[in-house]
Amino acid sequence: MDIDSIECVSSVDGLEEEEIPHLDNHQFPTKQKNNVVPPAIAPATSVHELLECPVCTNSMYPPIHQCHNGHTLCSTCKARVHNRCPTCRQELGDIRCLALEKVAESLELPCKYYSLGCPEIFPYYSKLKHETVCNFRPYNCPYAGSECSVIGDIPFLVNHLKDDHKVDMHTGCTFNHRYVKSNPREVENATWMLTVFHCFGQYFCLHFEAFQLGVAPVYMAFLRFMGDENDARNYSYSLEVGGNGRKLIWEGTPRSIRDSHRKVRDSHDGLIIQRNMALFFSGGERKELKLRVTGRIWKEQQNPDVAPCIPNLCS
Repeated sequence: MDIDSIECVSSVDGLEEEEIPHLDNHQFPTKQKNNVVPPAIAPATSVHELLECPVCTNSMYPPIHQCHNGHTLCSTCKARVHNRCPTCRQELGDIRCLALEKVAESLELPCKYYSLGCPEIFPYYSKLKHETVCNFRPYNCPYAGSECSVIGDIPFLVNHLKDDHKVDMHTGCTFNHRYVKSNPREVENATWMLTVFHCFGQYFCLHFEAFQLGVAPVYMAFLRFMGDENDARNYSYSLEVGGNGRKLIWEGTPRSIRDSHRKVRDSHDGLIIQRNMALFFSGGERKELKLRVTGRIWKEQQNPDVAPCIPNLCS
């Protein structure tokens, strides 16, 4: 995706407009800093050691295979070792270790994200399924300008976005952005610099990019919530763009960063502006994109007796 030579000028909550710096992909650090996720609880007994696959060292789940000499391994690794026992090199065949599978059924283990706060304990066979949807599992970096493999909790990712991706960080729940690009008809796919907002004690990511929707080039703006989907439903946001006496308004619920930016974009869950309309909003001779996007974030009231939020006071 092309992010060089794209200017984004921003003013937030009444602040003066400031130019947002741009980073080329090659400017990001080549060494990613991962927020190391603590491993699952270390095996404390010989039973846990017996359930450790000698090839991948992960816990074994049915079917558990064994060779004629009783050496075991998991079903995933069996396909990788070409039917040869990795311990004694004898042919594996199709022998199941039913005794070890019975032992596994009797175990209850904590979620591997226990060190991140998950208090749950599960039967051995239910543990994997829970861990794929555990609310304490780490998040992927929400940056959209380059592929980033960093994972971690929200505080870590906020610092990562600020320090490594140099994203614009703002406090407040209203915003006023001006997206500028010369020769916009030459841009088919582009991503503007991500902006992160801190309000209501939460963090939100504002995305803006250009891409092809069918045969038509479009611009799209949308918001993602740095947290889980259930918490994201507590908030709403609006986006507005206009010019020459016309305007478009979008209102919706921010998507969780559990959903990738590409998934949100491809679902068209945001403010979509056809390029011809965007150039019309820009005014002039339609040779330069000068698109102003304003918006606000608010918290849905759980109690109807609570007074409504005043946007500039909700940080």
